[in-house]
Amino acid sequence: MNHTAMRARAAVDLAAVRSNVRALRDRAPRAELMAVVKSDGYGHGAVPCARAARAAGASWLGTALPEEAFALRAAGDTGRLMCWLWTPGGPWRQAVEQDIDVSVSGMWALHEVTGAARACGRTARVQLKIDTGLGRSGCQPADWPELVTAARAAEAEGAIRVTGVWSHFACADEPGHPSIDAQLAVFAEADEVVRRAGLDPEVRHHANTPALLGLPHAHFDLVRAGIGIYGISPSPEMGVPEDFGLRPAMTLEASLASVKHVPGGHGVSYGHRYTTAGATTLALVPLGYADGIPRHASNSGPVLVAGKWRTIAGTVAMDQFVVDLGGDPAQVGDVAVLFGPGDRGEPTVEDWARATGTIGYEIVTRIGTRVPRVYVDERADTGSGT
Repeated sequence: MNHTAMRARAAVDLAAVRSNVRALRDRAPRAELMAVVKSDGYGHGAVPCARAARAAGASWLGTALPEEAFALRAAGDTGRLMCWLWTPGGPWRQAVEQDIDVSVSGMWALHEVTGAARACGRTARVQLKIDTGLGRSGCQPADWPELVTAARAAEAEGAIRVTGVWSHFACADEPGHPSIDAQLAVFAEADEVVRRAGLDPEVRHHANTPALLGLPHAHFDLVRAGIGIYGISPSPEMGVPEDFGLRPAMTLEASLASVKHVPGGHGVSYGHRYTTAGATTLALVPLGYADGIPRHASNSGPVLVAGKWRTIAGTVAMDQFVVDLGGDPAQVGDVAVLFGPGDRGEPTVEDWARATGTIGYEIVTRIGTRVPRVYVDERADTGSGT
C-alpha cells in the first residue's frame, strides 16, 4: 500500500517552468520575454512560477487583474510588471505607487490613471492598447489618434510615461489565418501614429505563446509567454509540447479512497450512466468538479490507476469519481494520476482537453484551491526581478 498522506495534490515542477522559459526565450532571442502569471499562474501558483520565470530570464511579468499584480509586489517582486484588465474606479493609484505598468484602451482609462498619478505625485507607467482585430479590449483604430494625442499631452505634463504599445492576436494558433497579417498591418499603422505624435515607448508587443512559437516576424520588442511557460501547447494543430522543447509542469494525482468488488450489472454514480459489464473492481478517486474536474469528463476522462490507463466510470460528482479496474488489483491509498508530463504512461493535459472537448488552458486553470500545490525544485528561485 502507498502510505502517502494526501487526498490529492498538484505537484508543480519549477525546474520545468525554468526550462520552458529558457526554451521560449531561445525562440525569440531578440525580444524580451514577459511571463504571464494571471489566474494564479494558470493554476500552478503565481508567486512560485513568477520566481522561477524570473530566475530563467523573464524580464517582465504579466497579470490580468491589478490584485494579481499587487500580490506579486507583496511577495517581493520589484521588476517590470504589467496588468491589463481594468474597470472604472479601479485601484489606479495603488498601481502607480507600486510602479506597475497599466494598460489603457480608451479615454476613460487615461483620465482615471492620469488623475491617480496627479493625486499621488508620481508618474504612471502606461501601455496603450490598440484593437487590431480581436474585438475585446483595445482602442478602435478610428479612436486611436485621439487617445494617442491625449496620452502625449499627459506625458508632456509629467503625469504619465507611455512605456508600451501593444495588442493581441485572435488566431495566432491557426498558422496562415488571414487575420494574422491584417492585424499586423493595423498594428504597424497604430505604431506610426504613436511615433508621429512624438512618443517613444520602451516596448511594442503583439505576440502571445502561439505567435512566439510560430510567428517570428511578430516578436517585436517583447513576447508574452503564457500557457507555454507551463509546458502546454497552445493548440493541437501547432503540435505537442515536445515539439517546442517544452515540458508540462503540473502533475495531478490523488490517493484511492475506496477499492471494492462489485457484481455485474452494478450501477455507478449519479444517474447510473455507467453499469458494470461483469464482476469487477471499482476504485474511488477523491476529486470532483468542486476541485476542477470537469463534469464533462463523465465516462470519458483518462486516469492512470494500477499501472493502466483507465476511463472515468459514470458521472463525475462534486468530490469524487469512480474508475472501473476491470478486476485488476489495487488498494486504498494507491495513487491515481489524472495528468502529468506523460513519462510514466499517464495522460497529459492535452489528453484531458480532447476527452472533454475543451483546451488545455481550461484544464489547468480550473483546478481549485482544495487541491494543494506542492512545489518541486524551488531552490534556484531567489530573485525578485530587479
